[in-house]
Amino acid sequence: MELTGEPVLQRAAFLLAESDRLLQTAPRPSGSQATMRLVAASSISLARLPIHHEFSLVLTGRYSRSCPLVNAHAIGVRRETTRMSESSFPMPAPAPLAYVVGIDIGMESCMMCCLTMEKRQVIKSSSFTNKAEGFSNLFERLERLGTPADQILVGLEATSRYGENLYHALLSRGYRVCLLHPAQMHAFAQQRGLRAKTDRVDATTIARALLSDDARFGYVPSEQVATYRELVRLQQQLSDDVVRYKNEVHALLVVLFPEFTQVFADPTRPTALAFLKRYPSAQAVAQTEIDTLSQVLRELAPKRYGQRTARKLVDLAKRTISSGVALAARSTSLRILCDQLEHTQANLKQLQQEIEALLDQDPKVKGVLLIPEFGVMTVAVLRAELGDLDRFARMDQVVAYVGLDLQVKQSGKWKGQTKLSKRGSGRVRRILYLAALRSIWLQGSPFGAYYHRLVDRGMKKGMAVVAVMRKLLIVAAHLIQTQQVYEPGKVAAPSVG
Repeated sequence: MELTGEPVLQRAAFLLAESDRLLQTAPRPSGSQATMRLVAASSISLARLPIHHEFSLVLTGRYSRSCPLVNAHAIGVRRETTRMSESSFPMPAPAPLAYVVGIDIGMESCMMCCLTMEKRQVIKSSSFTNKAEGFSNLFERLERLGTPADQILVGLEATSRYGENLYHALLSRGYRVCLLHPAQMHAFAQQRGLRAKTDRVDATTIARALLSDDARFGYVPSEQVATYRELVRLQQQLSDDVVRYKNEVHALLVVLFPEFTQVFADPTRPTALAFLKRYPSAQAVAQTEIDTLSQVLRELAPKRYGQRTARKLVDLAKRTISSGVALAARSTSLRILCDQLEHTQANLKQLQQEIEALLDQDPKVKGVLLIPEFGVMTVAVLRAELGDLDRFARMDQVVAYVGLDLQVKQSGKWKGQTKLSKRGSGRVRRILYLAALRSIWLQGSPFGAYYHRLVDRGMKKGMAVVAVMRKLLIVAAHLIQTQQVYEPGKVAAPSVG
């Protein structure tokens, strides 16, 4: 029956009635209980169809073999899930699904399981190595099914870098690939009442999730976003290492040369580190001639230190309160820590230069870089963790993605405390918190004015900071998405009266 030419609302109502009738009367195999929701462009829920019909309609726009009344292009059907960008999920070939494959990823080996659309197992759970030989073994098993690659949907649990090579190898062979969030798989396993958790069980769980209504496609970052994430996350790791090394240097100096800070207020500065690598204890300084120390200090900082500083160091070293316990071992530890700190700081500086170069070549961040509350690393973190903003339909989805949405708990007369969900990337919440605090004392900041206005109205300071974080996020996401120029006057309208 052809529906072309009818008004959208009439077609939607007709398809709703026809789909309900077919779903109630038509005989279906057990596997067709797995359904996915389809939503028309007129915002009317049309039907719930089996996953192989949904792929045929939504992804290809063809008539379904089992339900020829529905045409995806005629009614403007789309998936009622998070919108995916072109870089996050490649468009599959126009063909109905025949098999689903669940793969549990491991560092050295993977486990796979293959099911038909009727949930019948055709390939028992078996392992293959996470190497080229294992990939060939997997492809041989799938080719024995005698089905084109575009009719097989492969599900992988997102496991950072371990599944990246297999993901792209499957795409290059023409298979449809879906990344699934580990939390999603954990919830699905609990829903099924599974008590055991093994690689074999996980592979079967992933395959069954693909046939269920719980499967949602994960986001795969583009090349640019992946580059941002690699550099930004390494930068944060190195920054944490620098803080840790500095704390350990301070802790060792307490027992090796506690008076050292009377000369060098910050013992982790370049000159102090170079000096400690040569003389890591008070005993080593006390046994050295003043002229020798003076010459070393002149080499390290010619215009700042000399014989006067050397004499003071020797004087303090001879009157030190250092216990001298484990002197050789602690001296070696301090030398190594100073060396590690110097190398880490040098690598961190190089990494920051690469991030700045990446931002200079990115037109989407030009407007965000004009926000005074944001530094270069803040913008880089936002670009890395938010990813492709086109996959979000509304700004409240961006807020929820970062974990700044409210989580309400209520049952009957009981009302729990309303808290932030704190899901998603904690890195974004951390840099937004620091930016919000910066805006409070930054003169002329519209975000700071917004904070003070909320506090004056009676809002608690902590809640006002969270509100500023949300506004900072929304403004930054808008500027990245639209590539507009930052205008402070549009952030928050001044209060009236």
